[in-house]
Amino acid sequence: MNSSSIKYNAENYSIEKLKQAENALLNEETLSIEIEGKDEGEKLTHVLAAIFCKQEMLKSEISINQAIRLFFKRVRNSIN
Repeated sequence: MNSSSIKYNAENYSIEKLKQAENALLNEETLSIEIEGKDEGEKLTHVLAAIFCKQEMLKSEISINQAIRLFFKRVRNSIN
């Protein structure tokens, strides 16, 4: 998981485009947008994280950096 890839996706793609990429990855189809990642699992993680961040930015009116920190906090809490 790479925070710069998540940030790039959140800044450059709409939620709609990201959800299309999510569906394409889940259905093993060709992506219509460029998503960084060493494999499909990492690409899916970057897409889902970007969707989460964009939704948090809209809901809470926070910056992309704050949304990314919130995402990683959520991940850390789920691991503990």
